[in-house]
Amino acid sequence: MGKEESRKGAMAASESGGKITYFVVASCVMAAMGGVIFGYDIGVSGGVMSMGPFLKRFFPKVYELQEEDRTRRSNNNKNHYCLFNSQLLTSFTSSLYVSGFIACLLASSVTRSWGRKPSIFLGGVAFLAGSALGGSAQNVAMLLIARLLLGVGVGFANQSVPLYLSEMAPAKYRGAISNGFQLCIGIGFLTANFTNYETQKIKGGYGWRISLATAAIPASILTLGSLFLPETPNSIIQTTGDVRKAELMLRRIRGTNDVQDELTDLVEASSDESNSKAENAFVKLLQSKYTPELVMAFAIPFFQQVTGINVVAFYAPVLFRTVGFGESGSLMSTLVTGIVGTTSTLLSMLVVDRIGRKTLFLIGGLQMLVSQVTIGVIIMVAEAQDGVIGEGYGYAVVVLVCVYVAGFGWSWGPLGWLVPSEIFPLEIRSAAQSVTVAVSFIFTFAVAQSVPPMLCKFRAGIFFFYGGWVVVMTVAVQLFLPETKNVPIEKVAGLWEKHWFWRRMKRKRDIQETNILGSS
Repeated sequence: MGKEESRKGAMAASESGGKITYFVVASCVMAAMGGVIFGYDIGVSGGVMSMGPFLKRFFPKVYELQEEDRTRRSNNNKNHYCLFNSQLLTSFTSSLYVSGFIACLLASSVTRSWGRKPSIFLGGVAFLAGSALGGSAQNVAMLLIARLLLGVGVGFANQSVPLYLSEMAPAKYRGAISNGFQLCIGIGFLTANFTNYETQKIKGGYGWRISLATAAIPASILTLGSLFLPETPNSIIQTTGDVRKAELMLRRIRGTNDVQDELTDLVEASSDESNSKAENAFVKLLQSKYTPELVMAFAIPFFQQVTGINVVAFYAPVLFRTVGFGESGSLMSTLVTGIVGTTSTLLSMLVVDRIGRKTLFLIGGLQMLVSQVTIGVIIMVAEAQDGVIGEGYGYAVVVLVCVYVAGFGWSWGPLGWLVPSEIFPLEIRSAAQSVTVAVSFIFTFAVAQSVPPMLCKFRAGIFFFYGGWVVVMTVAVQLFLPETKNVPIEKVAGLWEKHWFWRRMKRKRDIQETNILGSS
């Protein structure tokens, strides 16, 4: 197909798929409930870790240090940075990502062979089990097993839901709809913060149980809702080869009968996938022709984690207590940052398909860099003056954290999930998405385990550390990531061949394949 024909095909697919139907909205909202649970599980852990009854029951040594610090805080400035430096305590947060790493790799086979719906359903079931066990936990072992079960749910949901959203969405609105996953993560995080703020007021010391068990509500919606979700046209062709059924689904979700161009793209992509079906998808991903996609499958989730966002997501209440707030004040500050993050993600949904992915990466990167460096400077100056961070400095840190969260909320937050879900061709999409999620979990685990000791040892330096990584990722994205705005999902692969850097590898690959065919 010539360039002009390719261009017309892309335009036709974009135009014919440019309508958002209620059917698509309802399906995507239901599927994105997996993001709500993920966000809730991220946010709830940091909140309950700052609750005295929870610490006293499961982590008494940390609780004792906290009580000592309250009585002699002004004479023990270093101690309050190290209050939560317990590997057992951080395991409560990070254990979720150990099982999530394994589950997302297993989910690739389920998603590829049986479809997106089964993976979403299995994720919901695991979420339900983990929520029930966490809310009824009697000892640390039960608590950790509950987090491991939640990790299985996260692994299946995070592998399948972004794919589901990107495949259901029309090209014209794919960015907005796919960003709904991050919006739901933000809503879940915000809900967890609000729940923690209210449950810590409950007398009797069982508020943390309500916080942990509340995740069962969205988990139930996801599990039951997944039974009624339609399968994506891409998945129908990939798993059954039923082109007619896929065409009917396309017509239904696009709200038009003019879907032939998009259907042709799906059939061609499925044909490429079927020709190599005997080959393991993960092995296929290692082929040189997929080098750009493989690099991004590693780079994007890695960069997303070293923005430092999980310093805030996991440990915001701990951080705010470190800079001088009490238990209630720290939870309220975390609630405020959650509102800011959710609002900024909503704004990202409205503009991502207008101004593009790379522009948002640039704006968000600059915003995060400035706020992180300023937070570090404030903490250094405050400590140099009197050795204790005063209330005024504490409020300044809260404001800057909100600025930082807003920058993440309309850049690396939603785009870290959107871009990987749309840059992979169908034949490697499921495997590549699993790699993306697995890399994300590996480094999320590393961040969760390393933040408390880093905060204890480096204090303000932790913000300069992550600020340096923000510089690296902002430059890398501008140089090496093609813009995917308004490009039909099965046409995105062609962007690599036009990119100033990656086209060299593509041309080299084409020459090698031509030589092989010529000699055979």
